[in-house]
Amino acid sequence: MNHKKILDPWGSSNPLEDEDYERIIREFGIEEVNDVLRQKLIKNRFFRRKIIFGHRDLGDVFKAIEENKPWAVMSGIKPSGPYHLGTSTTALEIVEFQKMGGTVYYGIADIESWEDNGIPYEEAEPNAVDNLADILAFGLDPSPDRAYIWRQSKEPLVQDICFKVSRLVTQNMLNAIYGEKTFGLYLAALIQVGDIVLPQVREGPQPTIVPVGIDQDPHIRLTRDLTRRYYKTFFLPGATYHYLLAGIDGTDKMAKRNPNSSFTFNESLESIEKKVKGALTGGRKNKNEQQERGGEPGKCMIYKMLMYHFEDDDDILADEFERCVKGELLCGEHKAKCVEKVLKFIEQHQKKKEKFTDKARELLKID
Repeated sequence: MNHKKILDPWGSSNPLEDEDYERIIREFGIEEVNDVLRQKLIKNRFFRRKIIFGHRDLGDVFKAIEENKPWAVMSGIKPSGPYHLGTSTTALEIVEFQKMGGTVYYGIADIESWEDNGIPYEEAEPNAVDNLADILAFGLDPSPDRAYIWRQSKEPLVQDICFKVSRLVTQNMLNAIYGEKTFGLYLAALIQVGDIVLPQVREGPQPTIVPVGIDQDPHIRLTRDLTRRYYKTFFLPGATYHYLLAGIDGTDKMAKRNPNSSFTFNESLESIEKKVKGALTGGRKNKNEQQERGGEPGKCMIYKMLMYHFEDDDDILADEFERCVKGELLCGEHKAKCVEKVLKFIEQHQKKKEKFTDKARELLKID
């Protein structure tokens, strides 16, 4: 294992093993989610199912809740394509935090999509509308007192924050956090500092939690450092960290260059069914070996898809895990059930989403 591996929030990081997560937790001071904290968050399925494994300053949020003070949850989406299994994880976490009482700040990262993907702002607009319609269909309440939604290219406060904090930033500092990148990506990172600090700039000091995959931690560390040095009365932005999903076909990661590694929430049901049927399982070489030795649900993308997204009932999930380990649940049977649940969810989601497209245009001020 390379102990000097740098996390890359723009997608070229190597896949992480369990020991990588353990090292990152130690190296960067991430707090583990213990059983006491998990019990407080038992209604949040991402904590309950141990999908979220670490955090920074989540205690500030609990204190604000207990004292009936405001707090925010901030995240966003790069409008470079449709929602897929990976991006929808963060969106669903945002909805869960809003249910706990947080005000949502949701940024459309069109500056980053230009710098990282070369997509002009105007060309990113259809994706922005589509992405926002997705999270509205997931249950986000866009009421003005519950959410603030913006495009980076249209939010002067975000850009102003970027310029203000940039006087504290050096080339060596950015190289140490991100490795050697184009300067445009460094600027996009500073714009994200503006996104994360925006709730406190608009509404005053308050705890802010940012749900992310561990690959996005460089942005969190940069923002906390600059907040500490520039906005000295603000709370340091906190974060929660979830495990990253590998490609459902058994490849190291979900990637657009490999369409079988995931599916988008816009795909046809026929295409999605084919991909789920082709997903990697934790099964053995044959039926007899499976029944004798049991399966390995920890390696099974069918089980993981259900755990992250498509099975609401914890008891069913636990039963399937146990039956797999005992060799009682065979992969063909499990895949068939998964296909049925995934297709039902996607069909219902696509119908809901159609109803929110006009609302998404209205919120983003796009004709």
